Amino acid sequence: MAAAERAGMTGTMASHYAEEFARAEGGLVGADSGWFKAARRRALTHFGRIGFPTPKEEEWKYTSVAPIESRSFRLAGHPRNGLDVAELDRLRLIEAHELVFVNGYYSAQLSRLASLPAAVSVAPLSEALPDSLQEHMERQAEQPGNGFAALNAALLSDGVHIRVGSGVTLKTTLHLLFISTAPDGPTASFPRVFIEAGANSRVLIIEHYAGLTPEEYFTDALTEINVGPGATVEHYKWQMEGARGYHIGQMLVHQQRESRVTSYSVSLGAALARDDIAVSLAGEGAGASLNGLYMAKGRQHVDHHTSIDHQQPHTTSAEYYKGVLAGHARGVFDGKVVVREGAQKADAELTNKNLLLSEHAEMDTKPELQIYADDVKCSHGATVGQLDEDALFYLRSRGIEYSQATALLTYAFADDVVARIAIEPMRHAIERHLTAYLPRAALDMELL
Repeated sequence: MAAAERAGMTGTMASHYAEEFARAEGGLVGADSGWFKAARRRALTHFGRIGFPTPKEEEWKYTSVAPIESRSFRLAGHPRNGLDVAELDRLRLIEAHELVFVNGYYSAQLSRLASLPAAVSVAPLSEALPDSLQEHMERQAEQPGNGFAALNAALLSDGVHIRVGSGVTLKTTLHLLFISTAPDGPTASFPRVFIEAGANSRVLIIEHYAGLTPEEYFTDALTEINVGPGATVEHYKWQMEGARGYHIGQMLVHQQRESRVTSYSVSLGAALARDDIAVSLAGEGAGASLNGLYMAKGRQHVDHHTSIDHQQPHTTSAEYYKGVLAGHARGVFDGKVVVREGAQKADAELTNKNLLLSEHAEMDTKPELQIYADDVKCSHGATVGQLDEDALFYLRSRGIEYSQATALLTYAFADDVVARIAIEPMRHAIERHLTAYLPRAALDMELL
């Protein structure tokens, strides 16, 4: 795209979203907050300057967001009609505190939030917008080179602030369910999640995105997690957007000393999905484990970018991502580990494995280590390949048809990640989706 044409597109999109902002400003979260309104306006101005990223930028080399940029998504309004009970029940998890958002807006009627410990606060941003979030909002409003973060800050529809006090263990899972129905044609929602885990606290959170519409829509989500000294956060993201949905997700994690974060990312839906995870190991002895599974078919495009910054000594990180691509699908994985000068005794491991089920499927993988300390233990590896011919031959020799053998091996490849998920209802639900992903006639569950 020529520079002039690109500038014109950026200007058009900036004008469109400025109009959406003006139309909806009075009904947005924080409309009566002076600092929030100012942050929104700065973010909108910043988006007007930088626009959406392009493949000319190294971080977006293999992913074009032209399908998002070329559509004039309207800011989703508050849902007018109720959801089908059966559809909602299918998405629920038993024994969980559950906050439900429909088209970006919190629904108290659909949510199930039981009594919480005194030192735990879980509040939709539409009901409580703490001044403590001002710094976070203002920082993201003008984040360099990130048009999606700016747009989220400008058009934030709703979200949740979660605070777990020091020394508290929240024993019940928090399930954040974001449902898109796009009742008014191509619409966009901009949810924001803030998580604060106090010193020596423990919390388990699921972010679940689901599309219940055949229409086009766009989700631009941003999550921030601040983990205090000695705290443990287990975070799951399950992306099951609709077939014509577009999902851009960003997660920023800041960890203090001796804290632990375990992340699971499961991406099975959307026409175009991109997830960025940036982890700052800012305290000595902090550790992070990132695990992911992505499956794409048809012409789906799925992209995962991770960045782990070892800033202090004795920090640890482990990444394990697997992908399955069929049809004309395309996958991208870019994993970066930085070990700063002085971060001695850092230990980092990065693994990405991919399975191509079609000669037309494509995978671009780029593991990267940047090491500026001399006493570290770091390794990385990436593979892209087809099903093991010897394993196929073995199964065929046992009387299993080729289609069944292929399905079984594919299931086993993917389930290697799913089996690590500790939340049993979620694990079983994802396993059911895996079987649905494979040809129904090819996979006999009695063989598993």
